[in-house]
Amino acid sequence: MDLDLRKLRYFVAVADRLHFGRAADELHIAQPVLSRQIRALEQDLGTPLLTRDSHGVALTDAGRQLLTDAGPLLASAHAVRRRVTVAARAVQRLMIGFRAGIAIAPATRLFAARHPDVLVDVQRIEGDDQAPMLLDGRIDVGYVRPPMAEAGLRVAPLYTEPRVAVLPAGHRLAGREQITEAELAGEPLVWHGDTSTQPTRRPHPNAGYLVRGVDETLEHVAAGRGISFMARSATVFYSHPDISYVPVPDLASDQVCLAVAASHTSPLVDDFFAAAQEAAEITAECGNYEMWQLGKSAVPMR
Repeated sequence: MDLDLRKLRYFVAVADRLHFGRAADELHIAQPVLSRQIRALEQDLGTPLLTRDSHGVALTDAGRQLLTDAGPLLASAHAVRRRVTVAARAVQRLMIGFRAGIAIAPATRLFAARHPDVLVDVQRIEGDDQAPMLLDGRIDVGYVRPPMAEAGLRVAPLYTEPRVAVLPAGHRLAGREQITEAELAGEPLVWHGDTSTQPTRRPHPNAGYLVRGVDETLEHVAAGRGISFMARSATVFYSHPDISYVPVPDLASDQVCLAVAASHTSPLVDDFFAAAQEAAEITAECGNYEMWQLGKSAVPMR
């Protein structure tokens, strides 16, 4: 039995809202039609997915599992449609996503020299966009920074780089040439995710702010609500009058990886992977990380 993607989309709409009426309105279908489709999906799978009673709608254990698995599956189907549309065009195109501070010009130049007929476009992405944009086909290859959800992706480590502490300009350690992890122990941490993913082994209480992206992090730190950590290369892109960046040599390094959707098999993607790895190896042999910054202005940012 093949899983009907339309029924799956209907199920996700209900599961996200836990309300048949609102889901039907969002899907622009009648509520009785939606109810029939969900019952049909439950029959297809041989198990209840939702419970309905006077208290409302709730997910069963099977429903929670299906909701977890449905996102990557629907994104993959959308990506297939997107890639087929792109393949039908006269001009081949490769979209490369990258996090702030990661200079991709060395790899794109190598790739362009080998594939002058392919249009290479680039797009900067935020941390919580990494996996979704790869899975749904908005980008073909991503220069990413863990942590990220890796389900449905192929992820290959590329290189590491130092991290720095992000401090308010008036902080007692601001302006130092370098500091240690121990000197920052106990400082409230402004972090973009679970504090278990923080790069330091020292205890840091969560500052209590849910941030998305570097800009929000910098504003919270500048306001004195805590400290943070950032890859050294990202500081090239982000300056702030009320922020001080200070190297922390004993802090765990930041990992930069290449990622692609596992379902996205393409000789062009493989060739870009090879170009990126070659560029990283050249940089490592030269022992000069800043070579990654060469030519960054030659690659347009969207």
